[in-house]
Amino acid sequence: MRIAVLGTGAVGRTLAPAFVRLGHEVRVGTRDPAATREREDWTLDVPLVPYGEVADAAELVVNATNGQVSLDALSEAGADALAGVVLLDVANPLDFSAGFPPTLTVKDTDSLAEQIQRAYPGARVVKALNTVNAGVMVDPKRVGDGGTTMFLAGDDAEARALVAELLRALGWRDIIEFEQLSAARGMEMWLPLWVRLMGQLGTADFNLRIVRREIETSP
Repeated sequence: MRIAVLGTGAVGRTLAPAFVRLGHEVRVGTRDPAATREREDWTLDVPLVPYGEVADAAELVVNATNGQVSLDALSEAGADALAGVVLLDVANPLDFSAGFPPTLTVKDTDSLAEQIQRAYPGARVVKALNTVNAGVMVDPKRVGDGGTTMFLAGDDAEARALVAELLRALGWRDIIEFEQLSAARGMEMWLPLWVRLMGQLGTADFNLRIVRREIETSP
């Protein structure tokens, strides 16, 4: 599968090589490829191209940008390139301008994922992977022997299925799938508690496990 990853932060730098290891054709988008290549933290051996080119011919676009600039970054990718494409949004609308802990720029009655979907109605937006840190995204066995829970939300059934298949390839076994993108509101609102837990636990390697009650059926 041809995958375009937007963003060269920790999440983008972690997801891109993980997708390559799974056998996918991956390109990473950035505003200034030359400047990115000069960064000490840029060590990936994957094509690095401008945002305006990265989504061309992609089958899956992954938004791994800072949530506050996601809409701007996607605008550079272009509505035409995003039309009909599955867009996996892993970003969170965190606002650190007032310090720690951060607030959310959007919440309760809206989400970043829904804002992206409204801005690019031709895209097929799916929310997933935003509830864990980058290392756990690509290696669920870092916590709970790989048995913790990943959430997935989207309005398009085929898009959800494609992302669910990718999640399983990364090692996620317990996936809770929401059939409405609006479920992204709750997924994003988990982050204020997540960052506090990170401080309390002293690590970012943790996740939720949803334990279901087994319902007995009559013989």
